[in-house]
Amino acid sequence: MGGIMTAEPQRTTWPVPPPDGYTVDDLYNLPDLPPHTELIDGSLVFVSPQRVFHMLVMYLLEAGLRRTVPDEFRVRREMTVVLGPRNAPEPDLLVVRAEAEQSRRQTRYEAADMVLAVEVVSPDSEERDRETKPLKYAAAGIPHFWLVEMAGEKDRPAVHTYELDLVTKSYTNTGIYHERLKLTVPFTIDIDLTQIDHM
Repeated sequence: MGGIMTAEPQRTTWPVPPPDGYTVDDLYNLPDLPPHTELIDGSLVFVSPQRVFHMLVMYLLEAGLRRTVPDEFRVRREMTVVLGPRNAPEPDLLVVRAEAEQSRRQTRYEAADMVLAVEVVSPDSEERDRETKPLKYAAAGIPHFWLVEMAGEKDRPAVHTYELDLVTKSYTNTGIYHERLKLTVPFTIDIDLTQIDHM
């Protein structure tokens, strides 16, 4: 009687996009999407496992922002920002206006709520972080954007800061910071980037 039982291979069923692409409503209603799924130009973007660098930079910048953030702003991480019906990225860090927080059950912010979006470049997201997202953040009117890259022999963060030009609706580079991030906008910020060596 002893037959051999074989297990059926498990198959992953991926959602089939509608002809015009996904919308923000789909992002929130599709079942079983992986955590941190983004919506870019109507396409779902899944996040790959991150490097230690990515995690440490997020901790470092978040702590630095929280030290000096004024009462009218809030520092958040990895929250969806709705830029339009087909675009809802999830910046690594964000600063929003305090009045944008309606509830602790809130799952998204609107572009108009945003003061700063921060993206830490990862190998799987280089093009999105350097090209796609900045263009979309600027078009949506987000006043400040930071792009963080791994740089130098010690693999420390290099923070590229940008400010929105309201006439052209594009970002202008305002500096590149390697050891100390010291700014007066969007509020007073002073972060020792070399502290990543001790984390």
